[in-house]
Amino acid sequence: MMDLLGTPGDAGGGPVRVAGRELPRDELFDRASAVAAEIRGADAVAVHATASLETVVAVVGGMLAGVPVVPVPPDSGPAERAHILGDSGASLLLAASGAERAEGEPPLVPVDALPRGGGAPAAGVPADATALILYTSGTTGAPKGVLISRSAIAAGLDGLADAWAWTPDDVLVHGLPLFHVHGLVLGVLGALRVGSRLVHTGRPRPELYAAAAEGDGGSLFFGVPTVWSRTAADPSAARALRGARLLVSGSAPLPVPVFERLAELTGHRPVERYGMTETLITVSARADGDRRPGYVGTPLPGVRTRLAAEDGSPAPLDGETPGELHVRAPLLFKGYLNRPDATAKSFTADGWFRTGDIAAVGPDGWHRIVGRASTDLIKSGGYRIGAGEIENALLAHPGVREAAVVGTPHDDLGEQVTAYVVADGVAARELTDFVAGRLSVHKRPRVVHLVEALPRNAMGKVVKTRLTEITP
Repeated sequence: MMDLLGTPGDAGGGPVRVAGRELPRDELFDRASAVAAEIRGADAVAVHATASLETVVAVVGGMLAGVPVVPVPPDSGPAERAHILGDSGASLLLAASGAERAEGEPPLVPVDALPRGGGAPAAGVPADATALILYTSGTTGAPKGVLISRSAIAAGLDGLADAWAWTPDDVLVHGLPLFHVHGLVLGVLGALRVGSRLVHTGRPRPELYAAAAEGDGGSLFFGVPTVWSRTAADPSAARALRGARLLVSGSAPLPVPVFERLAELTGHRPVERYGMTETLITVSARADGDRRPGYVGTPLPGVRTRLAAEDGSPAPLDGETPGELHVRAPLLFKGYLNRPDATAKSFTADGWFRTGDIAAVGPDGWHRIVGRASTDLIKSGGYRIGAGEIENALLAHPGVREAAVVGTPHDDLGEQVTAYVVADGVAARELTDFVAGRLSVHKRPRVVHLVEALPRNAMGKVVKTRLTEITP
């Protein structure tokens, strides 16, 4: 296996452009080597993960130094940011010059102000060493740190390069956040490993994708369903993508009408894929194969999947019978940081990872994701949002007595965060703003229903499937 990011000194690799600013590959690695020299020996470093060249330089610097990188969403509220920095044990915070640092946070390292000439990458970094600690929302409590190894990233990216016929001749275009698997691992590290050019548009807007297609020769486009929904609603932008080679959709199911409209306007049937922070990408349609609306494809090389019925027995692979999707693969995460109990619960006794997603698999191996095993994980605009974290934030308001959060259908986002709240003397807008001030902005409730009581069962547990029955 070659180095995780290819050969740092290879100036022939494609340049990286983010929000209009570009660095040749050799200069990118030169700047990253200065970061590596500054942080070498640290247990972990946090990165203020804005859509910027500084974020790319910082992350690559961590890879070169063999130091785990902890991306911090730039829209994190104070409580979420403090949790990520404290739980991860990050000893430094990497950011652009002028970035704000709150009291009590790790010392800030301005990655764009370091002297060049940091020397060679760290030697002898084990393949199973942790490369990234990505924080992901579960169904309850604060986000958990997911430990992703260098070997998992390499295996996952090589599998995708094979499935999507991804080569150095491609120009990858996307505008996704640089603190998730989709935007960071696939959308940045993937381009560096393959050697293709990267054009990050800053924001995932249809007109920016169209401009990159026409002005930069974009050939490979990444987007979440919200991006593709908006593109399908903008015929001129969609038609500009006709010259592309591949449109890839992930992070949430792509609605069939959007799939069909994109195919009509762009001439491309989108490639869909499936994965999680804990598994990276495990299932995908192929560039040289069929692409079926509503399906996410077949397992990548080295990936095995199975379906389990509610009683734990194997579910039939008839394309109709649903079961919980279990995965075994060399690209699985190493565990949850400081959460051995949670790690153990996420695996079966015989070593398969429980995804928590319900799928149906046909005799030909094609996978269709049906939904969640729980109602408490919301997929909105490509984000996976834990209801429990938002409920906890709502309950922190002095006027809130009870709160329940679910995902409800939304034409653009797929699902929107909807809260049902029992409160005294507080308005819905105040609660939305309260959550947005504590957590990432995308986690704020878009709809807040103020109700008299929440439906509960005999054991006192909220019955979320009955929440819509009490909407005022």
